[in-house]
Amino acid sequence: MMKIIIIGALPSSLINFRGKLLETFVSEDVEFVAMASNATKKEIEQIESLGVRYIDYPVQRNGLNPVNDFKTFKALRRVFKQEKPDVILSYTIKPVIWGGIAARFSCKANFFGLITGLGFAFQKGGLKRNLLTYLVKGLYRFALASSEGVIFQNPDNLNVFVENKIIPKKKTALVNGSGVDLSHFKQVALPVKPIFLLVARLLGEKGIREYADAARVVKEKYPEAVFQLVGPEDSSPDGIRLDEVNEWKKNGFIDYLGATSDVRPYFANCSVFVLPSYHEGMPRTVLEAMATGRPILTTNVAGCRETVINGQNGYLVAKQNVEQLAERMIWFIENQHKWQAMADKSRQMAIERFDVHKVNEQLLKIMGIKK
Repeated sequence: MMKIIIIGALPSSLINFRGKLLETFVSEDVEFVAMASNATKKEIEQIESLGVRYIDYPVQRNGLNPVNDFKTFKALRRVFKQEKPDVILSYTIKPVIWGGIAARFSCKANFFGLITGLGFAFQKGGLKRNLLTYLVKGLYRFALASSEGVIFQNPDNLNVFVENKIIPKKKTALVNGSGVDLSHFKQVALPVKPIFLLVARLLGEKGIREYADAARVVKEKYPEAVFQLVGPEDSSPDGIRLDEVNEWKKNGFIDYLGATSDVRPYFANCSVFVLPSYHEGMPRTVLEAMATGRPILTTNVAGCRETVINGQNGYLVAKQNVEQLAERMIWFIENQHKWQAMADKSRQMAIERFDVHKVNEQLLKIMGIKK
């Protein structure tokens, strides 16, 4: 029987973002092992209830600490030697880099990296950020040199890897994000009030500050408009502190609703979903909002632009442009009669392009598990 290992960083992402993929692998009659870091007893039970064996390993998601990263490499190499997998699929930066390097030195498995976004390290900045970008590119290049293939969620990220000679184009493949479970995220009726919603980890590069600034502008003209924010804190260097978010809430232009394990009630309560992100692989929250039947307002950047046909299911605005964001929010408020057609188009696009079952079928074929 074929043995497959899938490696992420957060146990919750295995459940929430890869749960259907795990089920698909199990249904193919393969021995399947899932790996992540610091899983709770409940998370392990949830993962193993899918018919998957779970192994915990240490990984520090943010920053480059040579001691901690070497521990990650050693732990993965030890597991690979013991398990002797036929196929390894890693996603997010640290699992792809250290998983790829560990695979090179421990087993003969076909290694696949799934690039879910370029992340903080690839964004332009000062000397420190540029040095980090140079280092991360080098690590990716070494980790993926012996890979069987590298899978991307948007063509922009694919082109960055090819143009920077991290991998040759012949090794690349493209899928439509992580997909969305259309039976879990069903279309629901739009509310009457103008309620905008942003769901994201509290990171600057999710465009949360621009969202808050635009909300302040719009509420001067339309004080009845509601701007909701849902998401947990994040330990990244780019993280936004809760006291800053609470200050927005105190000033009355952002309604911060905290973190949640189920975003569906928040989607159901909003009329327009907003994600002013600086970069994405393929934004899962946007796909979920589309499946729920919501107009989308997002930025014209990698990953996000694949989710919107301008004027049909929503609008794209320039990155970090508060003025454009506010103007388009006002357009939505003043053109409520257009909401339903956009909502229906979003749902249609989710069905045609982003159905999780279609995406998982693509992955199985790329990895040679299914013909």
